[in-house]
Amino acid sequence: MISSGFKLGRKQARGLAMQRVFTKEGVHPYDDVKWERRDVVQNNWKTGEVVFEQKGAEFPDFWSVNASTIVTTKYFRGAVGADNREWSLKQLIDRVVLTYTKAGKAGGYFATEDDAKVFEEELTYMLLHQVFSFNSPVWFNVGTSAPQQVSACFILSVEDSIDSILNWYKEEGVIFKGGSGAGVNLSRIRGSLELLSSGGTASGPVSFMRGADASAGTIKSGGATRRAAKMVVLDIDHPDVEEFIDTKAREEDKIRALRDAGFDMDLGGKDIISVQYQNANNSVRVSDEFMKAYENNQDFQLTARADGHAVKTVNARSLFRKLSEAAWGCADPGIQYDTTINDWHTSPETGRINASNPCSEYMHLDNSSCNLASLNLMKFLKDD
Repeated sequence: MISSGFKLGRKQARGLAMQRVFTKEGVHPYDDVKWERRDVVQNNWKTGEVVFEQKGAEFPDFWSVNASTIVTTKYFRGAVGADNREWSLKQLIDRVVLTYTKAGKAGGYFATEDDAKVFEEELTYMLLHQVFSFNSPVWFNVGTSAPQQVSACFILSVEDSIDSILNWYKEEGVIFKGGSGAGVNLSRIRGSLELLSSGGTASGPVSFMRGADASAGTIKSGGATRRAAKMVVLDIDHPDVEEFIDTKAREEDKIRALRDAGFDMDLGGKDIISVQYQNANNSVRVSDEFMKAYENNQDFQLTARADGHAVKTVNARSLFRKLSEAAWGCADPGIQYDTTINDWHTSPETGRINASNPCSEYMHLDNSSCNLASLNLMKFLKDD
């Protein structure tokens, strides 16, 4: 438990007083459990080939094989076989907890040294006993020489300029390298039917999605942590929304045809990289205006980004049917209800919500991030 010593006014804050809930003074959490050594081995499910092996990894005896395998393969830092490779859960937890405790001391967050000690041991206990867990970037990065990227989810923004689009590629690359994911709404980018000031027509957002998708796939395969996570959003009134809707459904047809021809199109298969748009979730941002047009079987206008004029008029029900059939065929695109999301906005004066993180549980402002965690609710279950 935490008692706040912070007070309003000019009086200097004295820090946080920590109370023990799980731990006992003088007994370190590590000393209260039984430890054992395990050989962690992963095999290719098709060939049986060993793809990962680390012998003698140390875990509490009550940790499942699955839990110890995930931690060993994903979160232990250092090259397998190297002297500096982590091999014990103690090392992993200490790397994170001691880094946070040190930062708390440096920032004056604790009232006393004893409070810092309680914080350290309580946090260690909760991680050791699986009461909760940090999101993956914390385990990947905190306490290492890498940048201390700790948020799992980012929402970016892209303007209708080549500089902004290229910066989007760069930002996503840095985010993916640190083991995090990003979402973005591309609706500010002019559609492929809109004119450029220099003559000709714009490339359109779907074209630029191709480059970002390839970048995510490359960083995914070259990174040491996990697959890149992407969300791409387009508003329902964007001139290229029909192309956006069809994008992944069309690629899914290619996958089926190539698989039937004998190519390896399974997730992670050697031939799947030849198919585009496979590294992102796609969602269409739908307004109440569009849904009312659907209810009344009315036409709906797709509007230019530059000046708002109607580029194309479509039947709302036909467009929704196209979206539904694509989602049925390949599970994309999803739908985000823009009007309702912004009606429920908890801080609307700071700006509107245009997109989400890749999994859509985090919806907030452009150029923001969130640090997730997982609670094990069974640990809070009481006898009554």
